[in-house]
Amino acid sequence: MAHLKSNDPIAEATVRRFLNNSHDAIDAADQDLRALNEAIHDNPELGYEEFYAVETISSFLQKHGYAVTKQAYGLETSFMAEIGSGGSLVIICVEYDALPNIGHACGHNLITTSSMAAFLGAAKVLQSESFPGRIRILGTPAEEGGGGKVKLIEAGAFDDEDIAVAIMAHPLAAHQFAEGYDGLAGLKFIASQKFEVEFRGRSAHAAGEPWNGVNALDAAVMAYNGISMLRQQMRPDERVHGVINDGGTAPNVIANYTRMTWLVRSPSTKRSETLLKKVQQSFNAAALSTGCECNIMPGPTYEDLRVNDAICQQYADDMLSIGQKILVKDDNSYTASTDMAFLTKSRAFTEHSLSLQTKVYRSTIHGLQTMQEATVPMKQRLNAERGWQC
Repeated sequence: MAHLKSNDPIAEATVRRFLNNSHDAIDAADQDLRALNEAIHDNPELGYEEFYAVETISSFLQKHGYAVTKQAYGLETSFMAEIGSGGSLVIICVEYDALPNIGHACGHNLITTSSMAAFLGAAKVLQSESFPGRIRILGTPAEEGGGGKVKLIEAGAFDDEDIAVAIMAHPLAAHQFAEGYDGLAGLKFIASQKFEVEFRGRSAHAAGEPWNGVNALDAAVMAYNGISMLRQQMRPDERVHGVINDGGTAPNVIANYTRMTWLVRSPSTKRSETLLKKVQQSFNAAALSTGCECNIMPGPTYEDLRVNDAICQQYADDMLSIGQKILVKDDNSYTASTDMAFLTKSRAFTEHSLSLQTKVYRSTIHGLQTMQEATVPMKQRLNAERGWQC
């Protein structure tokens, strides 16, 4: 996109026309976008179970005149809509899964809303100007640990040689980056290794004959404590955290089965693999010590995200021209992970893919106060500035 501020009055007028057309399309859909946001937020669904979200988003797109392909690329809760022909292809990704027992604490309802707004605005410009190019909105399920984009990559969703960029906006709390900015163009996500661990032992009566049992809960607790001690030797930018999903059934029964879920994070995929080996030793040692069997079940590996400096700078420049101060990139890694990173490591996206991060004000990260709630003060402030009552 050309800069809004230009020495060429014709170019500046053209860009202004693009922006006006885009804004008009988004403003016209304002109430529908608000309703969509609330619907996704109030009906959280886990990864690969986002059936309500897909139906709701598909209905939104169809209402605004776009044909929707459901179960795109063989994923039951993916979808796709596209406009245009020829030229380069821009893919706008959408996330809509939630966290178990918490809901949309990561703001995927806001991702849905921002992606829909971006698609409507860009599509209006493409339609009104009649130049070659395609814009695709792509539903990417199960970001919260399910690796939906990995499956989409494997299914060929990002194989098109004409793809210029794949983008997505993600909400952030204001305190997560430097003061005085309205957003962040390029955020460094770290690598994450997710896996589950099972310990299998032998049941026995905990009071009557505990000596005949092999305690799987002891193995889980021993492994947990071993990892806690390992943290003393971990680097400051590495993280390991886990939960006991199944710790037994009754206190008077020696547990014959336990299951845990763990995440191992590090700034690079290579370092996360090294840390993972150390962590796995704690599980093997616990199994050996208690006499249990140990089964480690690998899950999706989220690689570290590589930002595209050129696109980040362009984004920051263009946003500044409409009054938004955007930090180009933050050299400090954000200790979270995303399957969007796989696009930045794919051969077709090494130079042309990033996740554009925008902020919301003062919320906890994955806490009980959701990103949706955190936007309320900002909405009230903006409405007051514009004289709106809604």
